[in-house]
Amino acid sequence: MNDVRIIARDRRDKLGEGALWSARESAFYWVDILGRRVNRLRLADDRVDSWDMPDTIGWLVERAQGGFVAGLGRAFVALSLDPLTIDPIAAPEPERDGNRFNDAKADAAGRIWAGSMPFSCDRPSGAFYRLDPDGRATRIEDGYTIPNGPAIDGDFLFHTDTALDTVFRYPVHDDGSVGPRTPHIVFEPGWGHPDGMTLDADGHLWVACWGGSCVARFDPDGRRERTIALPASQITNIAFAGDALDRMFVTSAADGVDEAEAGRLFEVDPGCRGRTPYQYRG
Repeated sequence: MNDVRIIARDRRDKLGEGALWSARESAFYWVDILGRRVNRLRLADDRVDSWDMPDTIGWLVERAQGGFVAGLGRAFVALSLDPLTIDPIAAPEPERDGNRFNDAKADAAGRIWAGSMPFSCDRPSGAFYRLDPDGRATRIEDGYTIPNGPAIDGDFLFHTDTALDTVFRYPVHDDGSVGPRTPHIVFEPGWGHPDGMTLDADGHLWVACWGGSCVARFDPDGRRERTIALPASQITNIAFAGDALDRMFVTSAADGVDEAEAGRLFEVDPGCRGRTPYQYRG
């Protein structure tokens, strides 16, 4: 096992997710979806701060104007933490009261791409959405069970349905429309299941492996190039951090397992650099 640092704190996440590097704060953010919390690790002193949320929270994306956009319950909201303020932006699926948001990222055009899923994790009632800078939410695709990612590389967007063990690739056009999705990586038995994702500076895709106790790096053709083992099975999301984007933080989940390190936040050495995350321009 590679050297793994466990971030010291007084709690574990039921369902850690939403890994986000904030260069303007020199801090790493992540959420506990089921624990309804936002967490922040300050890189300067390893201090961890947390904020309680009024609903499940799937992710944070920084806004160019300050603060965040978050997936709170099944709605897009504007979120500030000090003090805590929450303002609605869009609620794209009011009729799906068994759903919640799960994961999201912004693209170079300042749009947010986000997936919703059922709490039960057992039926394809989720969907994939695009939130434009003007606040309009568009349903891109239906029929997701456990959407994760995305990761965005120029004209292509990678997104997974963990229940299908498949990372899909969408072509993305300038106006935000997408072409047909095609399978890019199909997980083999023993790899776990594809969860959160990010891209490094070399165009390789890093995937958190739920049930696989690792993160895996895939080359641009979708071949698994290497893995980094971790001391917990339910690995959920990853992000590069630090001024040089050469540090990698990894979230995990304690819900449903009896493991000493489940739900911890880990740091590993990826041996490469990442990309600066995009911000929402609305």
